[in-house]
Amino acid sequence: MELTPQPLKQCGSGSTTEKNPNAPRTIPASEVNPDAVLVFDVRREADYAASNEIIPGAMWKNPEKIDIWVNALPRTLDVIIYCVRGGGVSNSVVDRLQAEGVKARFIEGGIEAYKAAGGKVMAK
Repeated sequence: MELTPQPLKQCGSGSTTEKNPNAPRTIPASEVNPDAVLVFDVRREADYAASNEIIPGAMWKNPEKIDIWVNALPRTLDVIIYCVRGGGVSNSVVDRLQAEGVKARFIEGGIEAYKAAGGKVMAK
């Protein structure tokens, strides 16, 4: 049986999810400790390919194929995701992850804000 990816819904409203309405959606870039949480890079494929940087320990997950990988994520660990600037991609992915019971937040301002806050990156 072939899985058909569902399109990511456009969000950006900052609304909470149905599964856990009190779940925080974001984490300030200055508070991210990639050594203490699971970190996933959810930049669009073209943005990821165009960059030579990644947050240490982060794994890239294609946001357009979330249906394929969402069920493999742990439900008991904190998950931090990021895109380029913490906009529509991060909002859509966090909506879906939280709806599936993943304790996910996204970095406010994405990888760009993380770097501006002194966060370390490494070459891919």
